Amino acid sequence: MSRTDLFTFPDPVNEVSARLVAAGVVTMSVAAIALDLRWLVPLIAYGFVARVLTGPTLSPLGQLVTRVVTPALDRPAKLVPGPPKRFAQGVGVAFSVTALLLLLAGRWGAAQVVLGMLASAAFLEAAFGLCLGCKAFALLMRAGVIPDDVCERCNDIWATNP
Repeated sequence: MSRTDLFTFPDPVNEVSARLVAAGVVTMSVAAIALDLRWLVPLIAYGFVARVLTGPTLSPLGQLVTRVVTPALDRPAKLVPGPPKRFAQGVGVAFSVTALLLLLAGRWGAAQVVLGMLASAAFLEAAFGLCLGCKAFALLMRAGVIPDDVCERCNDIWATNP
């Protein structure tokens, strides 16, 4: 695998897998908060950085979901555009790295609040398929902040489903 192949993000993305990864994020975040498992915070942050850079390739959670859990469910893939999902992973980077920095600064209570917000957004994705990062991506495209050519498929989808 070349470096350019490594640092790619899948397009399209199987939404079944995306929702399962979100469920994993919820589980880890809630466990970190409720059980005072601070050592999970760097793992959560690493997972988001890995997924935004390489999709599931360097993410242990992404690998588990795409290679084991999703195939075991034997459900048909639901393919959705990749760029909004990558953007959502980037938002996850912002929250998880913020939580990590707060933890390292000795602000565990504040880190828990940020992890709670992250878990809430991931729960919406996992349980209802509501991707807040994807919604923000759509708004940024409509506002012209993200160029149309970043996700041509998104334009077609959002033009027919306002």
